[in-house]
Amino acid sequence: MKVAIPKERRLGEYRVAATPDTVKKLKALGYDVAVEAGAGVESRLSDRAFAEAGATIAPDLAACLRDASVVLKVQRPLLASEGGIDELAAFPRGAVLAAILQPYSSREHLAAYAEAGITAMAMELVPRISRAQSMDVLSSQANLVGYKAVVDAASEYRRVYPMMMTAAGTVPPARCFIMGVGVAGLQAIATAKRLGAIVSATDVRPAVKEQVKSLGGTFIAVENEEFKQAETAGGYAKEMSDDYKRQQAELIAETIRKQDIVITTAQIPGRRAPILVTREMVASMKDGAVIVDLAVEQGGNVEGSVAGETVLTDNGVTIIGHTNYPSRVAVDASLLYAKNLLSLLQLLHDKEKGGLSINWEDEIVKGITLTHEGKLIHPNFSNSSAAAA
Repeated sequence: MKVAIPKERRLGEYRVAATPDTVKKLKALGYDVAVEAGAGVESRLSDRAFAEAGATIAPDLAACLRDASVVLKVQRPLLASEGGIDELAAFPRGAVLAAILQPYSSREHLAAYAEAGITAMAMELVPRISRAQSMDVLSSQANLVGYKAVVDAASEYRRVYPMMMTAAGTVPPARCFIMGVGVAGLQAIATAKRLGAIVSATDVRPAVKEQVKSLGGTFIAVENEEFKQAETAGGYAKEMSDDYKRQQAELIAETIRKQDIVITTAQIPGRRAPILVTREMVASMKDGAVIVDLAVEQGGNVEGSVAGETVLTDNGVTIIGHTNYPSRVAVDASLLYAKNLLSLLQLLHDKEKGGLSINWEDEIVKGITLTHEGKLIHPNFSNSSAAAA
């Protein structure tokens, strides 16, 4: 049974879906592994390293995918309608695809997966249960994103984070405010604190208050009754009422005016990112302040942020809107993502007979599978336009 690792072709994607270490482990399970030539170059993984781990180096996409039972990717495959190469057309019918498929924002792909007859599994839909932690792509990638956001802010800030006392005078510490305390936010708090900043954070989920405090940060929120009920069973933030948003905005406006660094991370699955920082808030900030909008690809948390651009406002505030943040740390992001995929394959693997043995009643499988045998089967998308497939 063959596992294929094609090269990523989407603009700005530097990650790869396997490493020499995961190739060795797939080989140990009994799989043949084909890696497309150059697939790991941007993640500093050479064809030679993959070959030494036991992979066959395929010269092109067609050779890589030929007769593959499993295809491991980072991004969803390109379609003919997107221009350039039609990656999906090269997939063998019946193959299992595991990748970050972004089904909420790419629904036109769902019909294409069904029509191609592949079993499409969206890694970002892995349920947040204890036995699925090793497959949790959102967490593995967001942890790196939180770190990188603080580093990127530091590079634009043009001052230092810690207080420095010298014979020439004292440099005050930077004030860093983290908005949204998920995995990325927690890592941002920890990183900014390690660099010497005075850190505060906000989130609508009451459970994170103690986590913020444990990392040395100050928690800021309107703590009313709505706040106490502001978390889903899956650990995600609920969208808040307009009244709560108004109260929170007033508190945030006063807080944000004093900050040097602001990092926003708030996202709601399947929805546009909520606006957390208005133009008025940006205008109130200090000359030289920096904002990093990690939700810019979902519409942005910051008014004035632009996907893929760094904006300098009239009052001297820099707003960073980098897209595909995990790809900015592609080496480590690939290492962790490849392990997430390996964990999924180990779940689907039949230890006694070898090969795949998918348990369709498993809640992880049910949670991530979008299409199977020509049908759209995921309940969140079964009423979409892709159902016609």
